[in-house]
Amino acid sequence: MAPRKTAILSVYNKQGLLDLAKGLIKHDIRLLASGGTARLIREAGFAVEDISAITNSPEILKGRVKTLHPAVHAGILSTNSKSDEKDLAEQSIDKVDFVIGNLYPFKDTVSKINVTMEEAVEEIDIGGVTLIRAAAKNHERVCVLSDPMDYAGFLSELDKGEITEKSRQLYALKAFEHTAAYDDTIASFFRKKVASDGRQHIQLRYGANPHQKPAAAFSKETPLPFRVLNGAPGYVNLMDSLNAWPLVKELKAALDLPAAASFKHVSPAGAAVGVLMTKEEKEVCMVADVEDLDKSPLAIAYARARGCDRMSSFGDIVALSDHVDVTTAKIISREVSDGVIAPGYSQEALDILSKKKGGKYLVLQMDEYYEPPPIERRTVYGIDLEQHRNDVKFTPRSFNAVITPKGSEPLPDTALRDLTVATIAVKYTQSNSVCYALNGQTIGIGAGQQSRIHCTRLAGAKADAWWMRFHERALNLHWKKGVKRPDKSNAIDLLCSGDMPKSEEEKEDYEKNFEQVPTPFTDAEREAWIKKLENVAVSSDAFFPFIDNVLRANRSGVKYIAAPTGSQADQAVFETCEKLENHFIEQNVRLFHH
Repeated sequence: MAPRKTAILSVYNKQGLLDLAKGLIKHDIRLLASGGTARLIREAGFAVEDISAITNSPEILKGRVKTLHPAVHAGILSTNSKSDEKDLAEQSIDKVDFVIGNLYPFKDTVSKINVTMEEAVEEIDIGGVTLIRAAAKNHERVCVLSDPMDYAGFLSELDKGEITEKSRQLYALKAFEHTAAYDDTIASFFRKKVASDGRQHIQLRYGANPHQKPAAAFSKETPLPFRVLNGAPGYVNLMDSLNAWPLVKELKAALDLPAAASFKHVSPAGAAVGVLMTKEEKEVCMVADVEDLDKSPLAIAYARARGCDRMSSFGDIVALSDHVDVTTAKIISREVSDGVIAPGYSQEALDILSKKKGGKYLVLQMDEYYEPPPIERRTVYGIDLEQHRNDVKFTPRSFNAVITPKGSEPLPDTALRDLTVATIAVKYTQSNSVCYALNGQTIGIGAGQQSRIHCTRLAGAKADAWWMRFHERALNLHWKKGVKRPDKSNAIDLLCSGDMPKSEEEKEDYEKNFEQVPTPFTDAEREAWIKKLENVAVSSDAFFPFIDNVLRANRSGVKYIAAPTGSQADQAVFETCEKLENHFIEQNVRLFHH
């Protein structure tokens, strides 16, 4: 006769417990239970024994030790091997075949107002977790149930003769997830209690919107890779900062030049490296009056990044690859900006930045040696997604697969530099994305458009507007005294984009900035000036599906195009580039970013 089977029951959630006990007894399964579980079953008139029946040891330490005993865990963990059978026989221990357990929801404890560490620690279950994990580990022989919703299906299967291997595996999975979630809740509580000084946990002002509270940033197992030196970050601030930082880090590594980015809503408004600026570039970027600018490549990089698209940079997060000097801090201090992330700051630079926004300006110090894990995860609508991080790296050597023109000479260093800037920029831009670059900086970024051509048009329009700012008329505007930098940027954008005011109210708002209102550019003037723009590099985060992208890019002085291939229109795209004397460089990695 087969030995009588044994079940151990120790549950907090007693839903369905009596029906389960009845079903187990129906199959002549011996019931062993602890504490309140045994009491409920016994009061219902079912035969049940206390755990002490096999341990010969009473519950001690106010119930903290009930099931932690070799008679329990050897019975659960034993296999059907001869050596295990021998060990059990020598110790007079019977096998355990079923374990039914679930845990007190620790989150209910820690959600209590003013709960102390001592109170919370007292509620941490040791024996229950150990029972469940032991049974899940040995699921090849033992069946573990941690969810009352599974009782009915379990009993139905038991009535048919046995619990299948697949069912035992699924129950074990649920058990491991149950204990993992329990441990995660405990770790989260401890993290908030003992490491909320920024070491591993930081409370955020709110989530993506002010009504989305609470919000936090945290790191499991390792310290956070950044420190808050000033201000208080919000959710979007960190989304921008932690996308902008790797962009400038990769630019610096690829080109061996200080790099900067101006980020808004998880896409760069501009990115650049520290290439010396001409007098006109300084005027366009509103830094002609900055002393010692030429002595600070980092300051030049930010001036270029901010100057790419000053309208989109309004209220930006600044990312800087190098330690921040006074010159860079002074440029940032006079712009409308929400925060900065960099590997370090001189004391004087930190003092300047810390006074910004009434002392609330966000200053983050990033660990420049930090490398994130290879797998990244996010939760969308309650579902966890994971993928290998996009860790592909680009350097000027990445752009040697020149398809057109056939037999062309190697690309000049300036083109390789600008292709590198544009490609690293699109890697960190919301898709779809296309980026135009020149002189070591982006000059137009088309981000987050559903169609490729709209990206190309948007980026091209921004590049055109950027170039129009170099026109003599735009460089010699007569401002009224006291006009602020944002108002100047807006007026320049209207003039240079060609989107001139139509209504009287718009005209009044525009003209109030000038002592002498500039004459709008005619279509012929715009076309003639834009034709002077040349040697622009373009990178796309995916292939061009039609030749219209090439044709539109060509209108904005584009000579070098880097994009993945794989479109049915590839050959037509190549032929169009050949006809227009554009260089098409195959960049064989798609760079969607979401």
